[in-house]
Amino acid sequence: MRKILVLTLLIFVGLPVAHAGEAPVRVYAAASLSAALTTLAGDWQQSGHATPTLVLAGTGTLAKQVIAGAPADIFIAADQAWMNRLEASGKLVPNTRRNLLGNSLVLIAPVAHPFAVRLQKDFDLASAFEGKLCTGEPDAVPLGTYARQSLHSLGWWQGLEGRIVGSDDALTALNFVARGECAAGVVYATDAQASKGVRVLATLPAGSHSAIVYPTALIQGHSAEAAQFFEFLTRSPEAHRLFLNYGFSLLSEPGN
Repeated sequence: MRKILVLTLLIFVGLPVAHAGEAPVRVYAAASLSAALTTLAGDWQQSGHATPTLVLAGTGTLAKQVIAGAPADIFIAADQAWMNRLEASGKLVPNTRRNLLGNSLVLIAPVAHPFAVRLQKDFDLASAFEGKLCTGEPDAVPLGTYARQSLHSLGWWQGLEGRIVGSDDALTALNFVARGECAAGVVYATDAQASKGVRVLATLPAGSHSAIVYPTALIQGHSAEAAQFFEFLTRSPEAHRLFLNYGFSLLSEPGN
């Protein structure tokens, strides 16, 4: 499998200038949550709090950093496997882990170069386009794991395996397709929805891959401010409405 090595970018949102006696909340989260969390961080700041510091990258990269001692207050993963590793390492505050959001997978192409697709096992996806298909790195990035499961289920993986480009996070995969560096891609529906550079060709069947779940939890040593922001993210009607607007599905009701 061909892999493009991409330097993972840690995106810090807002200036970490705390109000008196209040340290900014440090949120480590999957890159596919960037837009929604940036908006929610702004809303939190507007309500009189210090602007949260968002560290956004591939779930695996961030989980390894937290396990190694990176100073995080809240973690939001793009799959259960990496959250399980954090829990096993003793980094999670007991009884705070919650399944927050769901997502779906879509097959995309550059907006100017779509092609026809049929969601059937006898459809030859490998012959439907020329060039590479970009997604997350299947052995390291949740998006890539989901994508490999789905392509296997549809009978398309074998014909495409040598043309898969694995990226370090979901947004990088999306941008490769938007720039035309890959002729096709498998990405999260929420990321595709926010991009003007790609066209959705098909939504991959939910049953063709593991359920896409974003679990979240407080990290040991978190601040009191972080506990408040965690409740805002996971329980407030405002946050739930915003996640829905960005295309995510909710896995719990406000207040639960």
